[in-house]
Amino acid sequence: MDFWGTVLVVFRRWYIFLPIFALSLTAAGGIYSTVMTTYTSSAVLILTTPTTGGSLPTNPDIPNGLTNPMLNFDHGLSISASILIAAMGTSDMAAELGVRDGGDFAFRVTNGGNNLESLATGPFLFIEGEASSAAAAQDIVKRVIVRAKAELDHRQKAVRAPMATYITTYEAVPPTTPMAQRGRKLRAVAAAMGVGVVASLCASFMAESFFQRRKARRQAGAPDSADTAGERPLPDRAALNGRAHADGPVARH
Repeated sequence: MDFWGTVLVVFRRWYIFLPIFALSLTAAGGIYSTVMTTYTSSAVLILTTPTTGGSLPTNPDIPNGLTNPMLNFDHGLSISASILIAAMGTSDMAAELGVRDGGDFAFRVTNGGNNLESLATGPFLFIEGEASSAAAAQDIVKRVIVRAKAELDHRQKAVRAPMATYITTYEAVPPTTPMAQRGRKLRAVAAAMGVGVVASLCASFMAESFFQRRKARRQAGAPDSADTAGERPLPDRAALNGRAHADGPVARH
């Protein structure tokens, strides 16, 4: 059926469409009030090399020259960042930080994108925390930063790197002010209203089909379902008596 045909059916069966649509609006309002608003906070860490570089001098009397860590980025830092991102993304790490399925907060550590093949694109760690309250969202980001630094030191200690060459972290973006996220609530409301509209249209078309079939039966002279449900009416007794008197007495032999 075309658009205007649908509009005509809705207009004709408004007493069916409107109540169901009103119920869907009520359900959408209830869903909006029950779905929890979440808050997100984020931070960005950069891995840097020490000012004396990533190696010790062979001659103690001739130390390495000092270098600005912000100007000393190489591929090794990108590899270290990808290792750290992989370590922070494990389920064991999430459990260690108190994340539970269906819990009040969660976090993720990425390189700024969702492409796993591009993890080693730079010495960056993008940290995002989500929680049911603003304070909890910022708190989980701070805890992830502390745990990431500890994990980085643990990894370097495991490979017996000289402490003077340890990679350090710099908070390029400290934990941001949490922002309210209502996208989940709006999606739930949109889904409820969509279901309500579909249900209203289906009910309207079902009623339209029922009334059209009944009208067609009446126009064709078929008895209505209410008439066929009962018994056939009995003939009038007075009419039968009158017919008997008109015929005259019955001859007897």
